[in-house]
Amino acid sequence: MAAVAVAAASLENEKVGFISLVTRYLSGEAQEIEWSKIQTPTEEVVVPYDSLRPPPEDIESTKQLLDKLVVLKLNGGLGTTMGCTGPKSVIEVRDGLTFLDLIVVQIESLNAKYGCNVPLVLMNSFNTHDDTLKIVEKYSNSNIAIHTFNQSQYPRLVVEDFVPLPSKVQIGKDGWYPPGHGDVFPSLANSGKLDFFLSQGKEYVFVANSDNLGAIVDIKILSHLIHNQNEYCMEVTPKTLADVKGGTLISYEGRVQLLEIAQVPDEHVNEFKSIEKFKIFNTNNLWINLKAIKRLVEGDALKMEIIPNPKEVDGVKILQLETAAGAAIRFFDNAIGVNVPRSRFLPVKATSDLLLVQSDLYTLADGFLVRNKARTNPANPAIDLGPEFKKVSSFLSRFKSIPSIIDLDSLKVVGDVSFGANVVLEGKVVVTADPGEKLLIPDGRLVFINPPPR
Repeated sequence: MAAVAVAAASLENEKVGFISLVTRYLSGEAQEIEWSKIQTPTEEVVVPYDSLRPPPEDIESTKQLLDKLVVLKLNGGLGTTMGCTGPKSVIEVRDGLTFLDLIVVQIESLNAKYGCNVPLVLMNSFNTHDDTLKIVEKYSNSNIAIHTFNQSQYPRLVVEDFVPLPSKVQIGKDGWYPPGHGDVFPSLANSGKLDFFLSQGKEYVFVANSDNLGAIVDIKILSHLIHNQNEYCMEVTPKTLADVKGGTLISYEGRVQLLEIAQVPDEHVNEFKSIEKFKIFNTNNLWINLKAIKRLVEGDALKMEIIPNPKEVDGVKILQLETAAGAAIRFFDNAIGVNVPRSRFLPVKATSDLLLVQSDLYTLADGFLVRNKARTNPANPAIDLGPEFKKVSSFLSRFKSIPSIIDLDSLKVVGDVSFGANVVLEGKVVVTADPGEKLLIPDGRLVFINPPPR
């Protein structure tokens, strides 16, 4: 009966959340950014990672810290963009292990090493929930408590009259959508998991995308937050030219907040993209105090910027109203950013990223990807694979083995290209197959253009 009551209350809260989101959007509510008031955050607000004090060295003190932590992975996305079915987190990443396998092994290793009890929570969407429940059964004998909950399910809105699509057309799942990862706060509360973890003495939740292989538990960051009573921490990292559209942290009217490109006036967009003025971007690795989440959700205080996402379903123009978890930073007290090494941002969004993490740039230890010290360049190579490599199955079929890329600066592949075994790529490499032609790079071939200096 208690479970039924929680489910009913959750559904009612979800309805209230949807109505509130639509009302806010229709009212035109939006925070206008006055460009002249934007300030670069000081190192007290965006703390350099190297300046964090070392974590405790003894196992018992570390155990006490970790026992206050919950790890939450955003698990609502499908693998369709990479040609896979089901949750993206079950795509094999390396050595036959999936994203989810690696996450479980990482937390298991922590629990075993320190004798702690760090649970894993998966926030699913209605697209991934049923499959995920079946998948996690294989971890039943693992040294880790795994919890799941569903994020909200909102009806898509018909642009023409703003009526919910399911009330006009019977189209099943296509009439609904998960409203972005900003929904993590109310959904964690609505599911009953927030109160459960608070009753277990947990204090912080580490939230990250399930496809970011660099988003591992960092005891140094956790120790800093607990010691300084920071309610919210966003990990940021230095921008490169590939990240110019990423949201950045600013100081604005005495508070730290996220500035997204959609909020930037047209005349300042180029300035926003500059890596000279706005030098950092949001990794979406977030550390948040659980009691603060409870206070703000119960007070209906989390009014994050609404992201309108237009789409088309069966010829009908619709709108999805979404929010982002990073935008919540301005509502929390004593919120900070931590400027972390780039190694903590290793997302796999496409097969180009998969090539990086499957290569000899990394080795695998206890579920953690460890960068090869033989590579002296701190940046990873820029990989640009053509559409022939888009699907994971196509990608795998085109490599007899993953090439060595320790000394690679960049790789661009155009056309119907395949690679033999033990290929070595160095410098700036462009491989092009003429239209209608197949090109095979033979086994053991060293391929280079402008090779790096020896």
